[in-house]
Amino acid sequence: MEKIKVGVIGTGFIGPTHIEAIRRLGFVEVVGLAESSQEAAEQKATELGIPKAYGDYREMLKDDEIQVVHNCTPNHLHFAINKEIILAGKHVLSEKPLAMSSEESGELLALAKEHKVVHGVNFNYRQFPIVKQLAAMVKHEQLGKVNLVHGSYLQDWLLYQTDFNWRLAPEVGGKSRAIADIGSHWCDTVQYVTGKKIVEVFADLATVIPVRKKSKSNVATFGAQKDQEVEYEDVPINTEDYASVLVRFEDGSRGVFTVSQVSAGRKNRLSFEINGSKSSAFWNQEEPSQLWIGHRDKPNETLLADPALFLPEAKSGIHHPGGHNEGWPDALKNGMLNFYSFIRDEKDPECDQANFATFADGHVSMCITDAILESHEQQKWVKVRTEQEG
Repeated sequence: MEKIKVGVIGTGFIGPTHIEAIRRLGFVEVVGLAESSQEAAEQKATELGIPKAYGDYREMLKDDEIQVVHNCTPNHLHFAINKEIILAGKHVLSEKPLAMSSEESGELLALAKEHKVVHGVNFNYRQFPIVKQLAAMVKHEQLGKVNLVHGSYLQDWLLYQTDFNWRLAPEVGGKSRAIADIGSHWCDTVQYVTGKKIVEVFADLATVIPVRKKSKSNVATFGAQKDQEVEYEDVPINTEDYASVLVRFEDGSRGVFTVSQVSAGRKNRLSFEINGSKSSAFWNQEEPSQLWIGHRDKPNETLLADPALFLPEAKSGIHHPGGHNEGWPDALKNGMLNFYSFIRDEKDPECDQANFATFADGHVSMCITDAILESHEQQKWVKVRTEQEG
């Protein structure tokens, strides 16, 4: 069978991780790469062993060999590029956030439906094996009725005043930073696991470091630098380093989460606890193969990721025997496998159930982010409005 041909736009931190995950599938091939200049594209294509290099992504979109395009660009480019990918008639997998506002994401969702392309958003945390197991446990009411959900997503890569990245600039990263960048992952994962939508929010946001020192040379995301070797300029910061958000779900159950990019020692700690009427469950992405299960009347348990112990619905998400831990790159691969299997099997994005996050999920995420920003500004509960999806 001929392999599905793919092009990738953007090769910062996330683009090469997409490429690596795609290559693990076997039936998909990355044949093209687009960057901001021809020189940069050719250099990166050589490094990654990709045959075609484009200094303008629009030239890639004219390539009839390429069937699917991954949008791995900075946030402010997502809407325009996603739109052009759809209008070119190619399937699209976008990084999150899907766009810069819920109006834009609603337009993209409607356009993807109109052009009948397969559309995905890289919410990869729902693809962890133990998360799929937990979702199945909730579905089968093994925890009982879900009453409360609480947790956080904590990082430390912006802890110091000298830490700087394009995500800090609203014109590039968007009006929200910590919420849009990592809070969106927390909300998507929790909604996926519980099967319940967040419908109302009350938010408190803070910029912990109001003025940062921007290096006059480029530093990669999650990169390190030594102060004595770098010249800086002061830059006022207008996006949040921290946020705490009260949430209400569609069935009336409650929750709360905190996000921070200034929490020392927390590298990429997405965690949440579900308190049900029978039992509780806790998961932490930095220890991805363990699920804590709490009881009142018997000893607590730790479930290790093991296909022999998983419910039937979750077994497709785990690929190795117990004790052979699967982590972040494997969850990303699971998302790619589900997305490309959907294309390979010629499923209908309008009629068939997708086992990956779609533009509909990306639109819901944008609506939650917009509601959180409005809630913080007005200091009151705000309903999540998704009617724009048309």
